Formats: sequence, structure tokens, C-alpha cells
Amino acid sequence: MKNWIVMLTMVGMMVSCSSSSVDETTNRDGTVNPVENNFWSIPVVQVLDGGPGRDGIPSLQNLSFTQASNVDFLEDNDLIIGFKNGDVVRGYPHIILDWHEIINDNIGEASVAITYCPLTGTGIGWGRVIDGKETTFGVSGLLYNTNLIPFDRETNSNWSQILNESVNGELLGTKVSLSMLVEMDWKTWKQMYPNSQVVNLSTGFQRTYGISPYGNYSTDNDFFLFPVGKDSRLPLKERVLAIINESDAKVYRFGDFTSENVITDSFKGRNYLIIGNSEFMVAFEPEEGHNSLQFTYIFDGNSDALLEDNEGNEWDIFGNAISGPRLGERLKAPASFMAYWFSVPAFYQTEIFGN
Repeated sequence: MKNWIVMLTMVGMMVSCSSSSVDETTNRDGTVNPVENNFWSIPVVQVLDGGPGRDGIPSLQNLSFTQASNVDFLEDNDLIIGFKNGDVVRGYPHIILDWHEIINDNIGEASVAITYCPLTGTGIGWGRVIDGKETTFGVSGLLYNTNLIPFDRETNSNWSQILNESVNGELLGTKVSLSMLVEMDWKTWKQMYPNSQVVNLSTGFQRTYGISPYGNYSTDNDFFLFPVGKDSRLPLKERVLAIINESDAKVYRFGDFTSENVITDSFKGRNYLIIGNSEFMVAFEPEEGHNSLQFTYIFDGNSDALLEDNEGNEWDIFGNAISGPRLGERLKAPASFMAYWFSVPAFYQTEIFGN
């Protein structure tokens, strides 16, 4: 029965792939929800109707959590997205994001939207305070380059997830503030953060969590539901880390970390530190005060310490100094995110590290 549900969902999405939405979106109940204006900063003929309609894929905001050490609904190889603010660490499983795509959360003073597009494999953290007003984001049902277009409930403006900006409506051209996220497998996460809070399956919705609504989409390089440019330099669905600098990007692969775990690199005149292993990749942009530090990878799977520097400080995967004389300091995080390879050159002029 579950397999039939998945197949019907996929068929419905594929049938809708030829339609586009220019002037309006349709709510799940069939009523029309006009956008604020008809001008888009992206090619409107490439803005496609994904099928479910506005809020047809329900975002989450009333959340229920389970401590990581007590979670029994995730497999070791399931992916999870993590966010940290102060001493609070939270995890957002892919198996839930596959069905909801956006989770609106508050962690202390931080109002964050965990945005995830299953079709491009992109998990990006957005601040929810825009022009001094807190908002929540929902799923518009529209796609551009097969990527999620969220909308904010304060102004009904439409946003491009990968471009991190409003592309239609009252807030057209507004950039969203980014919040650093990390993505890794569940086995590594629960070892690193056993006391973290993990969003659980008590979402208020009946979904077949753990069974993707897109079948084997994430692993089949030939399976696409919507048209998008395909750059053959890498396998199309390979997960990569992308660093964004204006209209350009540079990507890093898990294979780059087979012989070393710390890479120092430069891109468009800026210096970066990329740390990774076979399970995760993160990037930092050390600024004045930190750019003289020399970092050594010390992660052993038994704590949250990722790096040690020549002053004796230890740093976690979010760039926080967790011990040593710089306790409480934080390394600058560049605009970066994990993604399926094909989605990065669809939006940015893209370099590949090592090529």
C-alpha cells in the first residue's frame, strides 16, 4: 500500500510538470491566491507549477522533539540537518523534510526556517526576521530550475531557495539572512550530539515518513521530474558542498577528503577553510583575528570537537570555540550549502575544486 501511495504521488507530480504559473498560485482547496505583482526577477516561463499548490506541501512550525539518544525512528545512514544557537542543538531529519520541505523554528532569540528541497538536495537555513518583522515560510508549490520556491506569510512574496532572495512580490530583490546548517548521516550526528533535540514524527500530519515521496530520485542520475540544465562534469545527483560568492560557486566533493580532512583554498580573492570526511563537509571563512590560526582535524566520533588550533582552542562543526582561550568565539561561515551537483551550475557559474 505504501508503495502505491509513493507511485501515485510521483505520477501526479510528473503530470503537472508541463504547466507553469505566472500570475497566481492555487491553494489546496482550489481557491486562487494572487501574487503581489506579475514581475519576476527570474524567467517566468521557467517558473513551473509543481502540482500540490500553495501549502499543498505543509510546512511545519508546531514542533515536537525527542532527545537524540532516545530516537528510534532513524536508520544510521539517514541524513539529518543540524542547527546550533548558543547551547541548544537541534536536528531536522531528511525523512521529515522530504514531506514538508520547510520547518519554521525558534531557538532562543533565533528565528530560523530550515528549508529543504528534495529535488535539488539543498538544505539552507534562513532567518525569519525580514525588515524587522518575524514571518514564517511556506511551500508555494512552484519550482524554478526544479528548486523549491518558498513564500513568506507576511507579504506573500515568492523566494528562490538556492538564490536566497525574493524573486517576486513586495520584497522583490530582498536577500535573506543565512543561518549555518550542517548535514550528515544519523550515526555520526547521534555520536556527536547525543543530547540534541531532534524533530520527531509527531508532526500533526499522516505521512509515510521513511519512504520518500520521490522513490529512487536521489540516487538515479537519469530520473528527473522537471526540466533543468544538466552539467555532465560530475554525476548529476552527487552530493557536493557549494560555496557561493555573488553569481559564482565552487564545489567540493567527499572524495576530496580521502587523504586529508582540512583543505585551505581561495575563491574569488577570499580564503576558505573546508573540513570534511566521508560523512560531512563544512566551510569557514576565517576573518581578521582568526586567519592566523593553524587548524588540525581532531574529530574522533566521541565528542563534538572537530578542530584544534595552534593556541590550544577546540572548535565544533558549527565553528564555535568550545574550549581554550578563545572560548565563545565563532569562525565566520560563508554562504554555503549541500546540494545535488546538477543544481549548483543551474544557478551559478561553477568551479570544481581540484579541476
